[in-house]
Amino acid sequence: MTTQTQCPIPSHFDTQRVGEVWRVPYQERAAQAKAWAKQQGLQPAAKDKTRLCLMAIDVQNTFCIPGFELFVGGRSGNGAVEDNQRLCQFIYRNLDVITEIAPTMDTHTAMQIFHPGFWVNDAGDHPTPMTMISLTDVQQGVWKVNPAIAYSLTQGNYMVLQRFALHYTHRLSDNGKYPLTIWPYHAMLGGIGHALVSAVEEACFFHAIARNSQTNFEIKGGNPLTENYSVLRPEVLDSADGRPIAQKNTRFIQKLLEFDAVIIAGQAKSHCVAWTIDDLLTEIQAQDPSLAKKVYLLEDCTSPVVVPGVVDFTDQANAAFQRFADAGMQVVKSTEAIASWAGINL
Repeated sequence: MTTQTQCPIPSHFDTQRVGEVWRVPYQERAAQAKAWAKQQGLQPAAKDKTRLCLMAIDVQNTFCIPGFELFVGGRSGNGAVEDNQRLCQFIYRNLDVITEIAPTMDTHTAMQIFHPGFWVNDAGDHPTPMTMISLTDVQQGVWKVNPAIAYSLTQGNYMVLQRFALHYTHRLSDNGKYPLTIWPYHAMLGGIGHALVSAVEEACFFHAIARNSQTNFEIKGGNPLTENYSVLRPEVLDSADGRPIAQKNTRFIQKLLEFDAVIIAGQAKSHCVAWTIDDLLTEIQAQDPSLAKKVYLLEDCTSPVVVPGVVDFTDQANAAFQRFADAGMQVVKSTEAIASWAGINL
């Protein structure tokens, strides 16, 4: 283990603005980042002997800004904002040792299987957000695919969509996944909710310029016929007749496993974060279970989905993190020096 002198936090960072949306002044920040790199003696990321990747999962306005569609408040009610205050500080303090930042971007359009407009009941009404649609609901016709969307998704072939809906909920049930959840329209491609939180985007951009390390954006969730909580693998990969409709992100999986350490933060702990880590663990266990020890989970930079009086996934999220720790992954805090983490030799 080596000692680590953490970088100071640049003066432009304002913790009070993390919960707001604003335009990043790129040219100004680029000039500051170049000057900062020279002042702090930062080397290009290509020279890192120990290569660290920070995967920031779905740190987007739609999940992280109060008043947006799926704000992740956690039990504190302000979870994602507090998480991102710590995440930004973590990036700046460790600017000299984070080799690459890989933000994942939940990316949706209107007509997707988890959005209200995809489904109707006998009265022609759409399910309200947070409705759970079970296999039994589809079998009994409580909820059916909206016939009007077949024009856009299957060239008018409604029966194909209806058969797929039955197949899809069957797959979720067989695989022990959460029931199909109807979410509010969120992370809409082209919309402001899709964008990274301004303060986090600024930190990523500052890192990219200061360390000469391209930010590695990973897009997920655009397939209309499957949920995609994990950036590594959609929830369902095949159609009712066994044909592939999606595939796991093998390229990104292998890229992650080539780093000396993978640090994970983001939203929501109970859903996209947990599912991504679970898929990464599955790949690790198939290749070499000892690789789990190089995955670090920033427990203070992620919160679970909690809708007071409706749903609370805190216990499920905590159970998942305990399972990841039992498998060898390391649960750490952003306030700790990276050099103090077991297995890190900077």
